[in-house]
Amino acid sequence: MNKFVRSLAVAASLALLGGTAVQALTVYSSVDEENSASILRAFTEATGVQVDMVFLSSGPALSRIEAEQNNPQADVWFGAPSENHILAHERGLTQGYISANADGLQDQFRDADGFWHAIYTNPLAFGVRTDILAERGAPAPTSWADLTNSAYSGLIQMPSPQSSGTAYAVVLTLREIMGEDAAFEFMRELNPNIQTYTQSGTAPSGALSVGETPIAIQFSPGFLKLKDEGFPVDVVFPTEGVGYEVAAMSILNGAQNLEDAGTLVDWMTSAEGQQALVDAKTYFLPVRGDVNAGEGVPSLDEIELIAYDPAYASENRQRLVDRWADDVLGQ
Repeated sequence: MNKFVRSLAVAASLALLGGTAVQALTVYSSVDEENSASILRAFTEATGVQVDMVFLSSGPALSRIEAEQNNPQADVWFGAPSENHILAHERGLTQGYISANADGLQDQFRDADGFWHAIYTNPLAFGVRTDILAERGAPAPTSWADLTNSAYSGLIQMPSPQSSGTAYAVVLTLREIMGEDAAFEFMRELNPNIQTYTQSGTAPSGALSVGETPIAIQFSPGFLKLKDEGFPVDVVFPTEGVGYEVAAMSILNGAQNLEDAGTLVDWMTSAEGQQALVDAKTYFLPVRGDVNAGEGVPSLDEIELIAYDPAYASENRQRLVDRWADDVLGQ
């Protein structure tokens, strides 16, 4: 168990107020453990609210919340894609709470009735090794259309839709931008420029870091991290637009510590809470337009975000992945 997570639990059990044990806010977190600890530590420092955090990935978290619905053991589900929180609401596992800061979020980053609020977003992006492209005399891409340039033959890495949700987000994005048939025609044209389709959604940024590839496609945090660490990497959000993932939070039905649960939602949706994402170097993009992700990183207002229907995405996943395998790999 992470040292900070242990310390949170110990602090919660030992803290006294007027001789009565202070009840900690219990959070099931599906944000990765390191970043969860950093964000929730900043929350405790800002508000004084003690947190008992349990790290659970999205699927196990939802299963546990559902199993405990008659005797809830947590107050807040923190993290996991917003569609998971929509599902939790549909199953009667969460309760509405409209944050005082909700008006600072775009509609796609909150539920109108307060059943979930976004924590951060990760848009798709290109990671570009400027040094390698300069050596080859090749231009840097600025759009999806640019990627079919023959100068990039065998130079691009992206995940495979057969194994990666990130790559499936690419398919859905292109479908929204171009229409389905045109999107698959584009991916057929792109295929000769693909060096490899990786199994992992984050593997392309690793290849970019060691110079194995000069152009990589995935969600943006890995590229932002490389740029911050001094690698000659540009992070490109293509002009036609990009799909994105949204990590959200919900207050659970039967929450024992409802007041502090609301405090967490309010803090996380405030400019202070969103700035904490940046200060902690999570490399997640803030969901407030008045908080900048860092030097050289555009705000969300400057990125063309492409939304797609989560229900459609779920119902058509196998069909679209099978079509990708047939039309792109099998061409």
